Amino acid sequence: MRNRGRRILKLDNNHRLLDRELAADDPWLLDANSFERERHTQMLRLSLLHGSITNALEVGCAAGAFTERLAPHCQRLTVIDVVPRAIDRTRRRMKDLPHITWVVSDVQQFSTEEPFDLIVVAEVLYYLNGIAEMRAAIRNLARMLAPGGHLVFGSARDATCRRWGHAAGAETVMAMLNETLIAVDHLQCQGDTPSQDCLLARFRSPVRPPDLSNCLR
Repeated sequence: MRNRGRRILKLDNNHRLLDRELAADDPWLLDANSFERERHTQMLRLSLLHGSITNALEVGCAAGAFTERLAPHCQRLTVIDVVPRAIDRTRRRMKDLPHITWVVSDVQQFSTEEPFDLIVVAEVLYYLNGIAEMRAAIRNLARMLAPGGHLVFGSARDATCRRWGHAAGAETVMAMLNETLIAVDHLQCQGDTPSQDCLLARFRSPVRPPDLSNCLR
């Protein structure tokens, strides 16, 4: 119980920190910085490689820089973020478009019955408290992918995330994703500073074999 209490306190501190940072005009320079713009360009390219997007999920919208680029390519888009201010800011930025559903939720707790053909989760999972929480989040996301659906992941590298005080980053999470999903593409995005070094990857959900039971009768 004592360890669980420490994990909850750390998670609450992360949420408060994110909320304070979101008060800035351009938190994390996602709009103004050329490295971040290129990262989003590559994330969108990976997201669209499979063709049109019927039903997508974006996990962690920050202030909406990537949401603005992804939304026009989706028939339906669900956006979740654990910080209410992030949802409020992004919703205003998108002028409350009717094909977007907005949800304040933790990535480990969010659930829906309708599967997604695309899930995008970038620069989010390292905010969780540790490896067990990351693995639980990945299991939840994989469960919500449609057969043959794609997950686009992005993160700063392990070494960078650990310098920031997080448990792990890209390499660790990608190894976990490989346990459940099939790796399709990956690339490196690198800027001018050591912190501007992230890995992006696209994974595919296995296609379930057809039910042949009726044919065998």
